[in-house]
Amino acid sequence: MTENNSNCNIDSLTVLEAVLFVASGPVSYAQLAEVLSCNVTDARKLSHELSQYYLSQQRGIHLQFHEDRVKLVTAPETADAVERFLGIESSQKLSRAAQETLTIVAYRQPVSRPAIDLIRGVNSDSVLRGLMNRGLIEETGRADTPGRPVLYATTQDFLLYFGLSSIKELPPYEMELPDSKEQRVLKE
Repeated sequence: MTENNSNCNIDSLTVLEAVLFVASGPVSYAQLAEVLSCNVTDARKLSHELSQYYLSQQRGIHLQFHEDRVKLVTAPETADAVERFLGIESSQKLSRAAQETLTIVAYRQPVSRPAIDLIRGVNSDSVLRGLMNRGLIEETGRADTPGRPVLYATTQDFLLYFGLSSIKELPPYEMELPDSKEQRVLKE
């Protein structure tokens, strides 16, 4: 781990690791900058440097990034062993409806329930409630459209559930269209 052009002192990575270890939840870059006595840009760079170190060393811990916050988490590949150690049953699987809805929220966030309903073709109220109860999505505001519907986005727990460090790690979205009669006619 190197210090590449940072205003922080030489022990900054050690302090960063210790702070993230004792933090009860995600820590903002502003909080890290204050603790490390550096600017937010340097705190962000150090966080990414520490993350790369963990990945390159195949460590049992990773850093997880969500919006302007960072959190120390266990590596996704250790989930089964950690769950066994803690005596936790494997996570309950998501229903197909929950998977569909969560996919829409993840790729379109922030997104309203009417937009989700339009894509799915069915009412998504109960599915959204279930995803919120599990902490995978949250309300992030209201749309500036008639009725001002609630907007939904994924949470830090969503990243944990799927073993992602950042929402940017989602695979590219490719829309598959059903092979309709109209499309077959156009192909001929």
